[in-house]
Order: sequence, then structure tokens, then C-alpha cells
Amino acid sequence: MEEPGEGPVPDAREALERLLLDGPRRYTRLQVAALSGMAPERTQRLWRALGFPDASDDDPAFTDADIQALGVLSTLIDSGFVGPDSEASIARAMGQSLSRLADWQTDMLADALARAAGPDDSPEASAAEAVEAARALLPRLRQVQDYVWRRHLAANADRLLASAGPGDRRELAVGFADLVGYTSRSRGMGGRELGAMIEDFESTAAEVIARHSGRVVKTVGDGVLFTAGSGVAAVEIGLELPEVWAAEDRPPLRTGAAYGRVLTRLGDVYSPVVNMASRLTSLARPSTVLVDRELAQQLRGNAAYRVRPLRRVSVRGYDHLQPWLVQRRPAGEEDNPFEGMLDELADDVLEHPEDDEAS
Repeated sequence: MEEPGEGPVPDAREALERLLLDGPRRYTRLQVAALSGMAPERTQRLWRALGFPDASDDDPAFTDADIQALGVLSTLIDSGFVGPDSEASIARAMGQSLSRLADWQTDMLADALARAAGPDDSPEASAAEAVEAARALLPRLRQVQDYVWRRHLAANADRLLASAGPGDRRELAVGFADLVGYTSRSRGMGGRELGAMIEDFESTAAEVIARHSGRVVKTVGDGVLFTAGSGVAAVEIGLELPEVWAAEDRPPLRTGAAYGRVLTRLGDVYSPVVNMASRLTSLARPSTVLVDRELAQQLRGNAAYRVRPLRRVSVRGYDHLQPWLVQRRPAGEEDNPFEGMLDELADDVLEHPEDDEAS
């Protein structure tokens, strides 16, 4: 009779771990620190930053690959590429991004195995299939991940080679798009239905944003935060996304966007511009786009858009926020005297602004 912890499934788990970790677990955290030449407190801080729980002092949880990775990190620090004060932040950013990728790939592999499994498959057969599938797919996943990473670096080549100004401070348009009524609608959905809607939303948003040379910063359930290099690109994303997403069985989208100087750090963006875009999104009606004064100014005189000031409102952080509604201008509207008068009024507001007052 097999003892607990023995048998085909644990054996398969050990084989899968050896495959993924490039060898067996054999070192405690203190041994890893000693072999890598790093203080135990430092290795533990990096381990936590990567998103992993603490290992006890007598738990052989680490492999030769862990020691090699610490050696590579030391080389990067010695070269000046990574600063000692930023190593934990970089580890945290990588850990969060790759954890999500690993979750998705695990689900994908599990679904593939479930589709291939027959009704009479035993746990032993399923475990062996998982190991063999990982052995076959792991090299391909590495190749694809390396390719996508390099392509994203290449897409940032202009910024990488720019010599003027610090690389983490840039002029960007920042936009939010979120699903209106998501909370109430999601209460009546099953897990599979809700998951399918979120997947559709994220894939639709990613496609539209990429089409206009924007970048998805992050998605949070019912919303997506994105950036774009120009105000026109951000507005095109905000106008097109609700149109592409629209369907009777889907909640409508609304978008807010603002333009200005932002701090880009570890893949995220920080600035009052981000807060402004968030506030504008919360004010927008379904299927509409609201922008700030800076973005409205960029669109001034662009015959493709109708830009109209709305009533000032008070929201958290802003006592007298001036939203601007952006719409596509219908063909032939330039000959409409009434709309021409509204354009002049909008221009007058832009030329004689009363600054939005922050509280």
C-alpha cells in the first residue's frame, strides 16, 4: 500500500518541477545565500518581491537555477544596469507580470489536457500526459516569449535611443475605458460566462489600442488603462473601442483621456494626468469620450472631430473640472452655420480658459 505523498501523481509533480526548475530542489534559503554570496535578508527580500512565500530555514526549496539567477543579478548590478536600490522593484514588476502569464499558460495547458482526456483516463495517465505536454511545449513557449519581448523592445527603439531628457518622464496621452454597469451585470453571471466576457473585453481593447499604436498599461476587471503617443491616437481609441465592443448582450463602454507629462516606471504610469483621465471616465456617459483641456486644445482645428465644452463639475481632486466631449464630425457639417457657431464658442473657451482648480 502506498504511503501518503507517494505514487504516480506525486512522482509526476516531482518530474514536472525538475523540468521547470532545471533540476531538483536541494538547497535551503541559507545555503542559497551562502553559495550566491548574498546576505540571507537580501535573498529573502528578492524572493518575496518575485511573489513567492517564505521558505523555512530547513526546507530544501531551491535549485541550482536559483543560485545561477542570483549570480546573473549580481552581474547586472556590478555593470550598473540595475541599481541596488531598484533590484526589488524590478523583481516585483517581473514577478507580477510573469505570474499572470504563468497562470494563463497553466489554464491553457489544463484545458488542452481536459479536451484530450478520455472518460477512462486514470490520474496516473493524466499526470504523465501533463509532464509530456510540458516537456514538448516549454521550449516553444520560451521561443514565443523571447520573440514577443524582443518585438516590444524594438517598438520602443525610438525612446531607447533618445538622448534628450530622462527616459522615465514623457509627454503622453493617458486613457481609461470601463464597462458601464459591470458590477450589477456580473452578479447574475456564472463564472464561465463572466470569464468569457472579460476575455472578450480584454482582447477587444488590446486589438483596438494596438491598432492605434497605443499601449495597454493594465486591465482591472471592468476597465483598461492605456497610453498613446498623441492626443489623436488616444481619441481614436476612445471613439473606436465602444463601437467595436457594442452588442446587445454586452454592457456599454465609456472613455476618458488626458494629456501631459507622466512618469513611466516598471511598466506603469504615474501622474496627475492619470487621475484626470480617471475622473473624466467616471463622468462620461455610455459610449462617449471625455477629454481634458490639453487634449481638446490639440484637437482644435482638426476637421475630423467635434469638440464641445460641457458644464463644469466638482469631483474628488478638482473643484471646477471642465470636461470636453469629443465626437466624430459628420461629413458636410462644416457648412452648418449652427455648428460653426458652436465651434467658435468652443474656441473662445479654449482661448480664454479659467484654469481647472484642484482642491
